[in-house]
Amino acid sequence: MNNRMSNRLFDGINLILLTVSVLICLAPFIHILAISFSSNRAVTSGEVTLLPVEFDLHAYRSVFSDMTMIHSLGFTVLLTVLSTVLCMAMTIAAGYPLTKRGLKGKKLIMVIILITMFFSGGIIPEYILVKDLHLLNTIWSLVLPGLISPFYLIILISFMGGIPASLEEAAEIDGATPLGILVRVVLPLSLPVLTTLSLFYAVGRWNGFQDTLLYITKSELYPLQLKLYQLVQNNMITDLTANEGPGVTRAAPESLKAASVMFATVPILLVYPWLQRYFVNGVMLGAVKG
Repeated sequence: MNNRMSNRLFDGINLILLTVSVLICLAPFIHILAISFSSNRAVTSGEVTLLPVEFDLHAYRSVFSDMTMIHSLGFTVLLTVLSTVLCMAMTIAAGYPLTKRGLKGKKLIMVIILITMFFSGGIIPEYILVKDLHLLNTIWSLVLPGLISPFYLIILISFMGGIPASLEEAAEIDGATPLGILVRVVLPLSLPVLTTLSLFYAVGRWNGFQDTLLYITKSELYPLQLKLYQLVQNNMITDLTANEGPGVTRAAPESLKAASVMFATVPILLVYPWLQRYFVNGVMLGAVKG
């Protein structure tokens, strides 16, 4: 009886702590959402907390009427899908052979991969390389430099290495080729980790804009996050010069900034419910291994 009461008390405390943690994580998102639906007067006066004040859709009308934002959204979707597909293809192609025990030079290759996790050539050598390959102002400058993440590659190797070799041997006896074994046996069994890594790659690409600052000068190749970056930077410059006189450009309303943030955030958030079942299994990889 005492054990049962102790378990209930423990579960209750965990539930309360988890609920508080979730609310703390959701509070900034809800605050931005409330600002996006509030009037600029209510936002600037500090009246908005977690609920909209003076409900107003003007900010969203401005966002959806801006064709550059719509174009950036479409380009970002294309860039994210293309980058995720190619990144996963290259990660699988590199990771699967490294699960084989008889691969010559396997240890050396793994050491080289680990080194790239801690050291890089730097921004300038990367820029020179992209320039010499004539990739500036192309979508490939945003895709090719980050095709393989060493960390995600190691996760994939760890997962595939745990698949029983007897399954592959049975498929080989049945006449399956190495490619057939990979496609029909290994990849279906690796679906949780593949889904998780795909989501990580997609979120990383969706939120990235630093490489665009280096490699892209054409506005038609601006991803959505760069548009948000420019919006924030323009407002910062305007704020710094706001006291210089009447000729200074007026800053965009805070509600418009919040609506733009929601416009860029919601699409990638909609992906999570579809992948939740696999995502939970994938992030638990290695949690119970000794």
